Amino acid sequence: MLFDLRGRGRRRTIQAIYLLLAILMGGGLVFFGIGGNTSGGLLDAFKGGGGSSSNGFDSRVKAAEQQATRTPNNPAVWAQLAHLRFQLAGTGDNYSQTQGTFTPKGRSELGQVKTAWDRYLALNPPRPDANLANEMLQALGGQGALGDYAGAARAAEIVSAARPSYAVYAQLAAFSYLAGQSRKGDLASAKAVSLAPSAQRSSLKQQLDQAKKQGTSGASAANQPTG
Repeated sequence: MLFDLRGRGRRRTIQAIYLLLAILMGGGLVFFGIGGNTSGGLLDAFKGGGGSSSNGFDSRVKAAEQQATRTPNNPAVWAQLAHLRFQLAGTGDNYSQTQGTFTPKGRSELGQVKTAWDRYLALNPPRPDANLANEMLQALGGQGALGDYAGAARAAEIVSAARPSYAVYAQLAAFSYLAGQSRKGDLASAKAVSLAPSAQRSSLKQQLDQAKKQGTSGASAANQPTG
């Protein structure tokens, strides 16, 4: 399966693409939000959060869950629940500040983040929340997160519609390639290059072409039968 990380080649491919993303955006794309005036990345979400008590978030999450049960067709309620659960995933022993990644317990919490996010999207909000989508980029596709690259690409589409920039389109391209969605990746890559400063376009194109190559080879390797 595409997101199976057990294969050595698949792990190397994903590591290579994350490295490319870090190089492209000066280390700020995947881990600390997207572009300039944005919020919702791991740095914003977990500032002062890792290692702190999760009791406050626990009570807020329970209240949001109760509200979701009472009004299951209200997208704002599911958005709030997804946001709070994402915040909870960055507290206490859910997130390792030293390693900069989610712990197994944190990834379990991220599974519930995804459930709330999916319920939110299923209600077809007319203008999906770009700040929340930026958080979902971290939950779904961030290093050490769920590895749902198709979901991360969908979240990147929402962010790009609200705040178009070459940075977010580059991220959309990379996650699309990781998800095996080459056509979407190509479109996002072309958009990223067109929006980039002229002095950076050639380098950006080379990096994204490399991401496509890595993503394509990784997807092929992941789909090979195992003995």
